[in-house]
Amino acid sequence: MSKVKSFLQGLDDAILRGTAESRTRALWYTTDLMIAGRYSDEEIWTFGEVIGRIADEIEVAARAALAKRLADFDRAPVNILHKLAFDDSIEVAGPVLGESDRLEDYALVANVCTKSQPHLLAISKRKSLDETITDVLVTRGNQEVVNSVAKNNGARFSDFGFLHLIQRAEGDSILAEQLGLRKDIPRHIFQQLIAKASEDVKKRLEHERPDMVDQIQTSVTDVAGALQSKFGPVSRSYFVAKRVVTAQHRQGNLNENSISGYARSHKLDEVTIGLSLLCSLPGDVIERALVDKNREMLLVVTKALDFSWATTMSLLFLGAKDHRITAKDLYDLEKEFGGLNVETSRSVLEFYKSRKNAEGAESDPKPQPALHMH
Repeated sequence: MSKVKSFLQGLDDAILRGTAESRTRALWYTTDLMIAGRYSDEEIWTFGEVIGRIADEIEVAARAALAKRLADFDRAPVNILHKLAFDDSIEVAGPVLGESDRLEDYALVANVCTKSQPHLLAISKRKSLDETITDVLVTRGNQEVVNSVAKNNGARFSDFGFLHLIQRAEGDSILAEQLGLRKDIPRHIFQQLIAKASEDVKKRLEHERPDMVDQIQTSVTDVAGALQSKFGPVSRSYFVAKRVVTAQHRQGNLNENSISGYARSHKLDEVTIGLSLLCSLPGDVIERALVDKNREMLLVVTKALDFSWATTMSLLFLGAKDHRITAKDLYDLEKEFGGLNVETSRSVLEFYKSRKNAEGAESDPKPQPALHMH
């Protein structure tokens, strides 16, 4: 180490007294020497210090060429990479921000928070991006940056990131479509996206993502054939429950407290009828939402009705097998419920109900009632 360090110190002294031309020659000589050799981490760091001092004294074009050389060098000194990444010139910073695997996430986040939009654009194109980085990109980036990161298959997004992208996608059909085409978009986020999207975007996403649209639709609309009640065929007790709950609804007394009370008492018929009346969806759709292993539809229904998490939880336990839910599943469901909002959940129900009505228009031309959320 002492021999390399002594040589670099001597070179450093020569650089300080040299001309612009000699500094440039010294830069490439030192860089070639570092890349070709096998040095310890400490020696690499020393190389970086010397190269960094040379970089301070050379023109932008030479710094840009240096950045391109070091961007794909898997042992490039982190100290010089940081210097290049935070250069005001995007010609210098771009190659390192876009390609170097040696830059840590914290450095990328700091860059997003302090540098220009072209810097953010370079970062958005990296082959992989962690959620901590995309969270700041989607909040600080301009529309070009946001569109770039949305179509980057190597980028990973938190629920916060996805929800922020949905907000940014309003009025931007390109971003909305890019977001809807992502294979990793959670279904409840996709629901919110498609509820806000333009008709053209909805049609394209229905064509490009039939898997996602059909899965959501089967959660919202009834499937072919009558769905048996969880407790068997319709019984006399069901008609009694229907008469009682319908009367309660007519009197204006059917509300969240009523549904919560029925759920805690394990009165599935009353809950099914009550929810059906409150959101104007067929009873078998509500029944499916209650007992299906996929709980997303139930979360959308309760959020559309602006129910609390406590009431929603009672409904989840009512439909669960043996009325049991693991702590982890409950935590995940609460997180998903928190990611929904009332207006978009109502839009999701309206959208899929309109699809159902359109499909049945030929056989039943009579208009269907609109949803009425209370």
